[in-house]
Amino acid sequence: MTMTMKSELAALVQMTPRQLRDKYMELFGEPSRSGNKDFLRKRLAWRLQSLAEGTLSERARQRAVELAHHADIRMTMPRPPQTTAGAATTTKTAPTRRDERVPIPGTELTREYKGRLITVMVLAKGFEWDGKVYRSLSAVAKAVTGSHWSGHLFFNLSNGVCDVEKA
Repeated sequence: MTMTMKSELAALVQMTPRQLRDKYMELFGEPSRSGNKDFLRKRLAWRLQSLAEGTLSERARQRAVELAHHADIRMTMPRPPQTTAGAATTTKTAPTRRDERVPIPGTELTREYKGRLITVMVLAKGFEWDGKVYRSLSAVAKAVTGSHWSGHLFFNLSNGVCDVEKA
């Protein structure tokens, strides 16, 4: 790498985003769609080096075209497998990890809040409070307080201090 190339690359670091966009216009002949300084510096450094050292050889270009032509490129996401009616399917689902801070289903969590005793039943899929089922303890805490709370903090489950009764 020549000294002029090194100095040009070093000058990119000192440029403002406006100057980088102007330099981009000068080197690429079109305005940049990006204002990100790091992106512009990298693109400009590549272009400066490409102009000084040359681009890919014709042989390399042909090989790239050949590889791209033979590549199996997926343009859309694969569809889920179709099952026919009555056909037995054996699909295994990954076991879901249970949050260790939450007691097992059937446990009642209690907490006093503003003079009220809040009792929540832990279900296999959710939490029951006041006749309604909620997906998370945070949803229960929000219903109780009217504002967002971490359910684990509201019921003191982070420290394992919560009043817990087995039903």
